[in-house]
Amino acid sequence: MENAATRQGGMAMTGETMVPANGVDLCVETFGEPSDPPVLLIGGGASSMDWWDDEFCRRLAGGGRYVIRYDHRDTGRSTAFPPGAPPYSQVDLADDALGLLDALGERQAHLVGMSLGGWLAQRIAVDHPSRPLSLTLISTTPAPAGGGPDPGDQPDPFDWSDRRAAVDRLITESRQLGGPFTADEPQLRRLAERVFDRSTDLNASVTNHWLAPAGPPIRERLGAVTVPTVVMHGTVDSMFGMDQAEALVREIPGARLVKLEGVGHEFPPPAVWNQVIGEILKHTA
Repeated sequence: MENAATRQGGMAMTGETMVPANGVDLCVETFGEPSDPPVLLIGGGASSMDWWDDEFCRRLAGGGRYVIRYDHRDTGRSTAFPPGAPPYSQVDLADDALGLLDALGERQAHLVGMSLGGWLAQRIAVDHPSRPLSLTLISTTPAPAGGGPDPGDQPDPFDWSDRRAAVDRLITESRQLGGPFTADEPQLRRLAERVFDRSTDLNASVTNHWLAPAGPPIRERLGAVTVPTVVMHGTVDSMFGMDQAEALVREIPGARLVKLEGVGHEFPPPAVWNQVIGEILKHTA
């Protein structure tokens, strides 16, 4: 549902809205009151905003936050490019987040990044230090050294245009990366079907982010991050071990670690919502 109302030179909206930002069209949805502190949820690689659960967003907004979630380019309803030839880098993905905030009239926001979203949040904090109010880094690692995608997340030739097969594959991958609190099969199936049905080109979604160059290295600059930072990490994350979270805490001044017991490499499951939402609200107060 489109809403042309404006606030602070940006846009207000109800439901999903397409917003021009950084040369692409991004699909965005907000929860809560625009007058509350803004919290931008930055999803992981190849992940549309559907992975930020509706109820999770509502609960966070219920704590007095203006919650913003969006589809990265090449995910969900946002602009898609031909699979295998992304004409952008991860720097552009970070700039998309800033362009979205500009379109909403938000100069600053609290950034909550999951996995690749955590890398993007780190890049924003280093390259544009006046924009973040705080960082919440979930299931991620110190920003890659640059020069290419992370070797742990390479695309494969699977045909993602077959709805049934694609949904089954998404469920399987979620279970493989998850932990004991990962949603059950019916819940995962509903989510996977929603992801498939909302995606302009799911093959582009699961391919292009991993082919996009990381851009100039920033890890050696993490010591310059000055905003409050909390690192949340699952104790059974099979993609990024706890050592990666501990490295972030060492390299970002003042960062603190919050362990999510029994959580894998996944968006926060309902079992830890009280902990995660409580920490975000405390961190963004």
